[in-house]
Amino acid sequence: MKIGELSKKTGLATSKIRFYEDIGLLKLVNRSANGYRTYPPEAETVLNLISNGQKAGFSLDELSKLLPSDLGDWHHDDLLTALRQKLDDIEAMQKKLAENKRQLKNILVEIEAKPNDMACAENAKRVISQLGLSKEVSPGSKASK
Repeated sequence: MKIGELSKKTGLATSKIRFYEDIGLLKLVNRSANGYRTYPPEAETVLNLISNGQKAGFSLDELSKLLPSDLGDWHHDDLLTALRQKLDDIEAMQKKLAENKRQLKNILVEIEAKPNDMACAENAKRVISQLGLSKEVSPGSKASK
């Protein structure tokens, strides 16, 4: 099939398909004598794997290491390891985001608690000083060592 048809089937722009080809992620391409690209049906599968992999948080570099050159030659253990590692990365990111959210909520509460007779700049100093004093030190953190 030609690139336009592949683009319609996958929903990817032709420029993105060419980009994936240029960086070596999409190897299933043939050039005809006139220079036109033609793709086998498996190219649609590869592009969908790339697209879904990116949505799941995999970088193009990670995907290039995971995707076999032949779709019939998956390395089961490598795939499982990569998927487990990505899950661990996402869980660590979620934990960090939850901590960031907690800190932002605390800051918001402190800013909203501004006394009516206090200027915004003074309130900012008040909040900053309270944040400096209320840093939590957990066992094993750098601050507690």
